[in-house]
Amino acid sequence: MGDSRVVNSVCLQVLTHVYLDRCSQERGVGTRTPLALPAGFPGSGAHRTPLVGVTEGLGGSAVPGGPFRVRHVGVSPQGQGLCLCLAISACDYQLICKGVSSVAITFAAVIPVTFYSHCSGGLLEDHRLEPHTCSGLGLWAASSVWKVRWPDFNQEAYVGGTMVRSGQDPYARNKFNQVESDKLRMDRGIPDTRHDQCQRKQWRVDLPATSVVITFHNEARSALLRTVVSVLKKSPPHLIKEIILVDDYSNDPEDGALLGKIEKVRVLRNDRREGLMRSRVRGADAAQAKVLTFLDSHCECNEHWLEPLLERVAEDRTRVVSPIIDVINMDNFQYVGASADLKGGFDWNLVFKWDYMTPEQRRSRQGNPVAPIKTPMIAGGLFVMDKFYFEELGKYDMMMDVWGGENLEISFRVWQCGGSLEIIPCSRVGHVFRKQHPYTFPGGSGTVFARNTRRAAEVWMDEYKNFYYAAVPSARNVPYGNIQSRLELRKKLNCKPFKWYLENVYPELRVPDHQDIAFGALQQGTNCLDTLGHFADGVVGVYECHNAGGNQEWALTKEKSVKHIDLCLTVVDRSPGSLIKLQGCRENDSRQVWSSGTCGCPCSAQTRAVSGCGEGLSKVTPRDTCGAHECSYC
Repeated sequence: MGDSRVVNSVCLQVLTHVYLDRCSQERGVGTRTPLALPAGFPGSGAHRTPLVGVTEGLGGSAVPGGPFRVRHVGVSPQGQGLCLCLAISACDYQLICKGVSSVAITFAAVIPVTFYSHCSGGLLEDHRLEPHTCSGLGLWAASSVWKVRWPDFNQEAYVGGTMVRSGQDPYARNKFNQVESDKLRMDRGIPDTRHDQCQRKQWRVDLPATSVVITFHNEARSALLRTVVSVLKKSPPHLIKEIILVDDYSNDPEDGALLGKIEKVRVLRNDRREGLMRSRVRGADAAQAKVLTFLDSHCECNEHWLEPLLERVAEDRTRVVSPIIDVINMDNFQYVGASADLKGGFDWNLVFKWDYMTPEQRRSRQGNPVAPIKTPMIAGGLFVMDKFYFEELGKYDMMMDVWGGENLEISFRVWQCGGSLEIIPCSRVGHVFRKQHPYTFPGGSGTVFARNTRRAAEVWMDEYKNFYYAAVPSARNVPYGNIQSRLELRKKLNCKPFKWYLENVYPELRVPDHQDIAFGALQQGTNCLDTLGHFADGVVGVYECHNAGGNQEWALTKEKSVKHIDLCLTVVDRSPGSLIKLQGCRENDSRQVWSSGTCGCPCSAQTRAVSGCGEGLSKVTPRDTCGAHECSYC
């Protein structure tokens, strides 16, 4: 049985029986009461022998490592196990056994009793209690909560009470089709979208374990459960140290707390809304592994997703790596593989976008299509990073709120301060992409995003931040708070200037030059000129202004060409109502020469601050075809 006086956790295996020695805190009297075991628990259904030899035990000595005092010890006649009733003045009694899956039981609806698993030489830090407090126990009144393997978790009971009722809008709560999500098994099959070379690849056997941090706020239970289960199902068990769920003050605390029944899952709950950044930092601070894995709460991990990520970090701790993010359709929840020819980027509005690799870059990868992809920016929801490097690099900007801009900030910081960002093609994780946020932003989503983005621009972009303000002039009016600590961090880490980032990391980003006299949106009323997602030789049109740049971002050059990236607006022919297309920019081509304001269109606020042209640039027309039809080009 060993010397229980020196074993920190006093945990020994209970094999074929469990009887609870119910203790009386006031009188110190032990009484034996049988404890029924659920099916599947070690010893259930087998012959159970009552524990004997209830004694004062160890003379009431304190258990090392905690404020517990041993009152009674029950030992089976065969010496197969040891159960200790530990008296805690304000928290009743704790039963601790090693090898028994964790369970919190309310005995007689009053006395909580907890079995703790994973005792390895001592009580886990988060299970220790201060005297006269129950904080950190996570006990459930009048219920039995067993730590179970994920296949034994009751999906129907967990999801059932939150399902969409007949007549309710399935998109209302989560901005995706919750009805379709709730139909799916927690361990549903998804296609293996990896390249063939990945499926044959062997990974290192000495990879470090990771703590997976998942933050959520009012997430659909079915989506959150699938995220957790996919991590456990699709990962080698020894590589998952723990899954830390950080509940960012969801309306129903049981959304996360009930998942704490699953093996390796720990649940932290904020006592107020903190937002993504501060919630992730809380999870990272609590993590026990040396490597952090951040995931969104509506993901599904694919086959062998984890090993290639851990291998890259194990080789170089300054690498921050992300999987290829496959698409889970928000309407029908079909899993669709994403292109491996993409990397993360942004426009001068500082909104994240996916960039296709250049033809030259794609050709260079033909010999090794599964090689890591250097990326100027990560999407931010899914990545792996060395924990100590995360801390050295300044974690997250804790003054950012809710969501948005944090991926921009951490991407600039990693690259400019000596690290690197990679997308790993052999790692695939699906993600539900939504068109709207399902939660509210204090002050409005636009203001919060602008505040966060402005903080990143002011700290990391040097004089190039002026291009951001030119593209999004309204951002100048959004207070961004004190950034002194982040500026000091940049100095302390001896980080490179933003010009270095543009030249060495993101040379594909077109920097406005002396040829551009104005850039921004071309607006008429509530509509803006838009590429409609088209590329070379594609037709442009109008679309409702979204003030996010992207397809609605244009530049007017000194030669009077109107450009979107490296394509120019081109009149197809001279007839009235002619289509306008995007074509390669050419010198001295009259079909690409435009003048501003000739139709008398009103100046838009979107462009006035950018162009500095008085009445502004809100309308462009072909110089040599000015006539009654010209306003149709708006």
